[in-house]
Amino acid sequence: VQLQASGGGLVQPGGSLRLSCAASGTIFSINVMGWYRQAPGEERELVATITKGGSTNYADSVKGRFTVSRDNAKNTVYLQMSSPKPEDTAVYYCRATMSSAFSYWGQGTQVTVSS
Repeated sequence: VQLQASGGGLVQPGGSLRLSCAASGTIFSINVMGWYRQAPGEERELVATITKGGSTNYADSVKGRFTVSRDNAKNTVYLQMSSPKPEDTAVYYCRATMSSAFSYWGQGTQVTVSS
């Protein structure tokens, strides 16, 4: 499974940004897709995940501001970031977890929230 993330960049506080991550390869057994992030000097942390059936899970810090969605036909997961804050600045990684529980990671995409 290969994961290609895109959509990162510079965004102003209170603005919006959408990240995309497209999966290719042996994709039929992907169960959960999601987004994680890692700020400088910090550990990688969960942002949001979504199952094949559409159940979602969010970190408390992004609830109400970020929305994770998934297009199973396009094998793509999205992260809509609304009202981002400077503390959301990080490298964002997408992850695909298979039905076997094995996970794949995409390359990171930098998100910088600054005025």
